[in-house]
Amino acid sequence: MANIKVTIAYDGTNYHGFQEQRGTGFLTVQGVFEESLSRLAKREIRVIGAGRTDAGVHARGQVVNFASGDLRIPPERLAYALNSMLPTDIVALEAAEAPDSFHSRFSAASKTYRYVINNGKKPSPFLRLYSYHIPRDLDTEAMQEGARHLVGKQDFSAFRALGTPVKTTVRNLFGIQVSRESELVYIDIRADGFLYHMARMITGTLIRVGLGKLGPRDVADILASRDSLKGGPAAPARGLFLERVEYPDNTLDC
Repeated sequence: MANIKVTIAYDGTNYHGFQEQRGTGFLTVQGVFEESLSRLAKREIRVIGAGRTDAGVHARGQVVNFASGDLRIPPERLAYALNSMLPTDIVALEAAEAPDSFHSRFSAASKTYRYVINNGKKPSPFLRLYSYHIPRDLDTEAMQEGARHLVGKQDFSAFRALGTPVKTTVRNLFGIQVSRESELVYIDIRADGFLYHMARMITGTLIRVGLGKLGPRDVADILASRDSLKGGPAAPARGLFLERVEYPDNTLDC
């Protein structure tokens, strides 16, 4: 029985997040993906996802793994077979056999999220589902200065939504970059893991800096406070993308 790793991309607009919520009736990316995979295998298959993206959040590089059982489609053909059955807003990018020890979530070394802001004067009908429109000019230099205070292994309690129990609120944020391309502002965050709404709370805080409502140094004070009422507010889900999940090279050696 092989352990199969699949990288997928999806438009999260019509889904109640990635993770299956059994018994609720909610449409999820995992549920739809498992249904297509199970039809191919002619038996029920459950997958493990690297990240539990929220309702409305998108992904360019989500990773899942599953035990193939008696699935007779070779890994190099699996993406093509899946895409013939999946809806057009979910795409299997590639599939490969992984070691038995590989776990899409626990084996991950880092995850990168990108937040997209449309900073044009007028909203765009083409970006409305994939960005957050802010018509006032954002000071991206101030945002980058504030973001520097978040880099490192720190307690991110101030940048999480309450309600999801975790063993620790400490995460290692490897890097955060604020950049602009014409009217689009990008916030790229790479860390060893993320708390519930952490990327969106960080984005919301940096937006306040960009609008002049906070100074760059205030970001450090919010982080030190460990008070989630001071961080954020969480930016809307539609602007967030799970860009990629990275693994140590030896993790994928069969």
